[in-house]
Amino acid sequence: MTAPGRRSSTFTRLLRHGFTDPSAAERLLDAVELAPVRDDPVLLEALGATADPDLALHGLVRLLEAQPDPTARRELLDTLIAAKPLRDRLLGVLGASEALADHLARHAGDWRALVTYEPRDLHRGVEDFERGLAEADDPVSLRVAYRRCLLSIAARDVCGTIDVAETAAELADLATATLRAALALAEAAAPEDAALCRLAVIAMGKCGGHELNYVSDVDVIFVGEAVEGADEPRALRAATALASHLMRICSETTVEGSIWPVDANLRPEGRNGPLVRTLSSHLAYYQRWAKTWEFQALLKARPVAGDPGLGAEYVAALQPLVWQAADRENFVPDVQKMRRRVVENIPAAEVDRQLKLGPGGLRDVEFAVQLLQLVHGRADTSLHSGTTLDALEALAVGGYVGRADAAQLDEAYRFLRSMEHRIQLHRLRRTHLVPEDEADLRRLGRSLGLRTDPVAGLLRAWKRHASVVRRLHEKLFYRPLLDAVAQLAPGEARLSAEAARERMVALGYADPAAALRHLEALASGVTRKAAIQRTLLPVLLGWFADSADPDAGLLNFRKVSDALGKTPWYLRLLRDEGAAAENLARVLSAGRLAPDLLMRAPEAVALLGDGNAGGLAPRGRAQLEQETLAAVRRADGAVQAVAAVRGVRRRELFRTAAADIVGSYGTEAQPVEADQGALVDRVGAAVSDLTAATLAGTLRAVVREGWGDTLPTRFAIIGMGRFGGHELGYGSDADVLFVHEPRDGADEREAADAANKVVSEMRRLLQVPSADPPLLIDADLRPEGKSGPLVRTLKSYEAYYRRWSLVWERHALLRAECVAGDEDLGRRFIELVDPLRYPAGGLDDDAVREIRRLKARMESERLPRGADPKLHAKLGPGGLSDVEWTVQLMQLRHGHEEAGLRTTRTRAALAAACEAGLISAENATTLDEAWVLATRVRNAVMLVRGRAGDTFPTDPRELAAVGRYLGHGPGHAGDMLDEYRRTARRARAVVDELFYA
Repeated sequence: MTAPGRRSSTFTRLLRHGFTDPSAAERLLDAVELAPVRDDPVLLEALGATADPDLALHGLVRLLEAQPDPTARRELLDTLIAAKPLRDRLLGVLGASEALADHLARHAGDWRALVTYEPRDLHRGVEDFERGLAEADDPVSLRVAYRRCLLSIAARDVCGTIDVAETAAELADLATATLRAALALAEAAAPEDAALCRLAVIAMGKCGGHELNYVSDVDVIFVGEAVEGADEPRALRAATALASHLMRICSETTVEGSIWPVDANLRPEGRNGPLVRTLSSHLAYYQRWAKTWEFQALLKARPVAGDPGLGAEYVAALQPLVWQAADRENFVPDVQKMRRRVVENIPAAEVDRQLKLGPGGLRDVEFAVQLLQLVHGRADTSLHSGTTLDALEALAVGGYVGRADAAQLDEAYRFLRSMEHRIQLHRLRRTHLVPEDEADLRRLGRSLGLRTDPVAGLLRAWKRHASVVRRLHEKLFYRPLLDAVAQLAPGEARLSAEAARERMVALGYADPAAALRHLEALASGVTRKAAIQRTLLPVLLGWFADSADPDAGLLNFRKVSDALGKTPWYLRLLRDEGAAAENLARVLSAGRLAPDLLMRAPEAVALLGDGNAGGLAPRGRAQLEQETLAAVRRADGAVQAVAAVRGVRRRELFRTAAADIVGSYGTEAQPVEADQGALVDRVGAAVSDLTAATLAGTLRAVVREGWGDTLPTRFAIIGMGRFGGHELGYGSDADVLFVHEPRDGADEREAADAANKVVSEMRRLLQVPSADPPLLIDADLRPEGKSGPLVRTLKSYEAYYRRWSLVWERHALLRAECVAGDEDLGRRFIELVDPLRYPAGGLDDDAVREIRRLKARMESERLPRGADPKLHAKLGPGGLSDVEWTVQLMQLRHGHEEAGLRTTRTRAALAAACEAGLISAENATTLDEAWVLATRVRNAVMLVRGRAGDTFPTDPRELAAVGRYLGHGPGHAGDMLDEYRRTARRARAVVDELFYA
């Protein structure tokens, strides 16, 4: 007897052999059923070698308890101890699969299926499994026989007798035998139906590809024909009845559970189409209606049951169409959609546990291999395999995939599939999620051979292999292209020129010849620069292909590389800074504006890094003014000073555009900005602050050049319109008013001349042709418009507004804000106009009618001829003008009483109106969403086309690029236009209610 407080020697031995609950294990070992072998060291050693010794021991005791008599129990124990093959197989299964332990407990004699150990038993095929299922004469006995066959596969799998690929192939062969047995049962139940038709069962998906999981839907397509002399409609009804019965036999739950669901949804028209079609009907559908993904699915089509001749005819008729899919009109956008990792539909809590669908998962490998097969299989029949690993090997042998990359992917795929198999084997449930429970992870790790710290070892190995898949997923497409153009390893298989061209076309490049020339110029040679480019380009090319204009992205990258290739920091930045390379790829392929800004000073690439020297966060007005004024002080004369100021503006415009693109497209490190309003606000504030700093620097340069430190008059610049509202876009002019006030003792005429000269010189210098974009100053909102003086004194403004101001001028002053120059003078100007824009008592009825009349006139007269009003972001129904005039009318009416309305910013005023109860929350949200969307459309057009516009582009590529910026994937430009119309229509209804009512 063990002394109190001391552990028994058995307890210690159990711990040493991997038991996690030695106390429970001791009790099980003391069971009467195990008495004959309790002290046999062979048993303990064998249990300790399993994935879960506790589970294995528990399953063994249950199996012994289930034996019908002591003789059967003794036979099992004697064989277990004497026959190592049985011992390893049986205990291996019991330690890995709770579900198969349940089966053995229900069918106590099935352990004998594991005794056989002959050479032919090592790799069983369809005929072997058919013999194993031959005695099944109803759905229940078929399930029992199926599990018995599954038991033999699992036993050889967990013992390492067969590898993961062989296991998957045997599971597919067992599925084939099961479908044949189920069809035989269905035909026996309805011989009259069987006599009328020929029915072929075509396996699809993993079953068709000879790579099935332990628990998976078995995808099939049914083909039926009438036998000679039979009526075709009647024969098809008979075939449909047989197919439906087959599906029920396999899928329905009985006392022995189910086998697996049979899924026929890959058939033409999916679940809406007929279950069984004739061969000619299948052919007509695929020739006329099928989408790219349906041809991708046919890669794995394989006849498995029913009429073998009809199945062979089906494959022979449809396989040629598979290899013509790459010639179809929509192949490129379909490929882009399929290549994009779509994880949005995976619950957030599961993304990091998904073996199949998550980033770096099984589907990344499978889709990449299948797409390369579709592209290159037209000319190379060696690629015509439905099995992922076989196809990957063929791609490597043919030079379509780098050998090292293929080897790494093969290893990663095998590991991930092994994880998937062992996870499913435990309870025979369909899942692709890595468990979270410590005990489950421990069993999983041990089942894969990780015995020292199995949990940590498993997680490390999983993350490493997933990382390999993620890293190689894009390189798989592009590295062979570089090998083909660089030709650094003579004798190795590589892509032919035609194969390289085909791949570039399939990945979205409109001019593959030019693209390959760019690759050759960037990657050829043995220099360190070329070597780094060969490392970077496979990933960059993938990001370019993910855009609406891959050709432009690659061309722009070559231009930047040509300009900066000799600088020591450029390629190092892209190689070493995690975000820089992806940020650059997104910026270079998103349109014309950002690349044009970058080409004028390529060193701005440094801003794209994620280190201390870079950063895309906008700089504030104070910081920008400090830099521009410092540049002016260092410059020799106004021309040089303003050139420096414009250089700062160009660089900061690039920073803002790059941040906007990255936030809109998203990157691996930074997801898409969810708050579109925040993106709009950041762009508007950044461009407005930059414009104010540009004007401040230019003003200082002009004054210093002509008058030294002091101008004879105080001078202030008042921002108007979007400028005053902090809502400037990339292509906006700077709407301003100029106000001055002669200094004490200064001559008024001299002061006025000086002020006018300042304005004239500022406008000239900011528009001088140069590498930097011009800044146009628009002063048309001044009193009397274009007919009035360009600059007025504060007193002149006061006199004019007191006697002559019109309603439209009060309206325009809602956006007035001092942006540069004398702060005190600017403050006094704002104090002067406040009573005009926020009148006590609000507006009278005549003023409201005048504003409505002006708005209606603007809608009818200013809309460009031929433009679609419903898609005009500025003047169309529900566009910017509608929202802004509605908000501004509320400001004019209620700004005197409601302090929150006294702001120049549209969204802030709208929020204040909602808080004050002037507009419902629902209507405010509707207007806000429309304003944000219309503003983003204008920003997108400028980013894509490089010039301002208020309507969607007509060029398909430009339209697609605008769509990508707005969050719509390839092929969804129509959805984008529909969304804009819908949003604008709702906003217009609110405008009609609030503005025109």
